[in-house]
Amino acid sequence: MISKDKVTEIFCIIDDFCKEYDAEIEKNSLKAPDGRKHRHRKGLMSDAEVMSILVYFHFNTFRNFKHYYMFFVKTHLADLFPNQLSYNRFVEVESRLSVQMMLFLQLFCFGECTGISFVDSTCVPVCNNKRIHSNKVFKGYAERGKSTMGWYYGFKLHLICNERGELLNFVLTRANVDDRNTDVFNRLTDNVFGKLYADKGYISQTLFDRLFSNGLNLVTGLRSNMKNKLMPLYDKLMLRKRSVIESVNDELKNVAQLVHSRHRSVFNFCMNVLSALIAYSFFEKKPSINIDFDIEEKDPTLLTVLS
Repeated sequence: MISKDKVTEIFCIIDDFCKEYDAEIEKNSLKAPDGRKHRHRKGLMSDAEVMSILVYFHFNTFRNFKHYYMFFVKTHLADLFPNQLSYNRFVEVESRLSVQMMLFLQLFCFGECTGISFVDSTCVPVCNNKRIHSNKVFKGYAERGKSTMGWYYGFKLHLICNERGELLNFVLTRANVDDRNTDVFNRLTDNVFGKLYADKGYISQTLFDRLFSNGLNLVTGLRSNMKNKLMPLYDKLMLRKRSVIESVNDELKNVAQLVHSRHRSVFNFCMNVLSALIAYSFFEKKPSINIDFDIEEKDPTLLTVLS
């Protein structure tokens, strides 16, 4: 659980963004044909307050957002958010802030590409397998997929991060979408350069050639039925450091409460994903690795057999 000073810091950053967002919307909004001004009534709680409460949920140990709002926000955060809404009204309001949350995530929460990136996907189940046929909330949206832990029903979160554990981009797809999907990689690798390290599930000659033509070198391991090949020792060592993005996925699930089966709305499910990613960007400690960038400079021709 973080201190109230951290909550105030997060609120100030989000509030500055909301003020700039509202100013841009007001400047570029279309005028009514009759020339009259339409009223824009402000809510009891500002957009920044609602977004801050959503983000702060992922710093706590609460597994249920309703209990978090009813018994924690209304009690312990009443001095920071004096004009609180009822729980039902808060849930209605939060679904209207999806655009602001997405823009804030992209503009203020993503890190910078350093030339070393890691890519991976993780499953986001929305219900127990025994309740797949009775699930009505995600009917027409979620699909069945298979991960290393078995079959599940829900979505798949594709992530790419740098060696400091900072998120560079993400894509949320249905569970049956392949990791090597062209549209997914076009979105993920936007503004990414250098070397991209992935597991064996990303092995594809077509994908490698397409990324290489765009200035991105995809480095993966080899399956047991593939022939050995020479590769730089630096790349082989970096493949062993792929645990950084697996640790990011672990923190999103077990710390930021990314996955649960109590969603009652598709929009609020998306808001939970966005707020979890935003909260992760504010974590003081992120999974990271120390890299000696002089390895290749000392001997760039150093090769090893990848088995």
